[in-house]
Amino acid sequence: MALHFELVTPEKLVRSEDVYMVVVPGTEGDFGVLEGHAPFMSTVRDGAIQVFATPNAEPVNIPVVGGFAEVNEKGLTVLAERAG
Repeated sequence: MALHFELVTPEKLVRSEDVYMVVVPGTEGDFGVLEGHAPFMSTVRDGAIQVFATPNAEPVNIPVVGGFAEVNEKGLTVLAERAG
């Protein structure tokens, strides 16, 4: 099983891929999302999204500035003001 992850800015689609887990810097604290996570929305604080391709992989860190994160039945979408 894999989590579908998309990272979008106003300018472009930055990433769209199936991954194991993503850790998002939420304004209420960091949160991890795996496949099958309960639906919810959160604002995103400035920081770095950590993307884990597989359970034992080193994370890829993607700097982000502000935005929103939504988890639904399709996966995780992060709408960031800036990313990269």
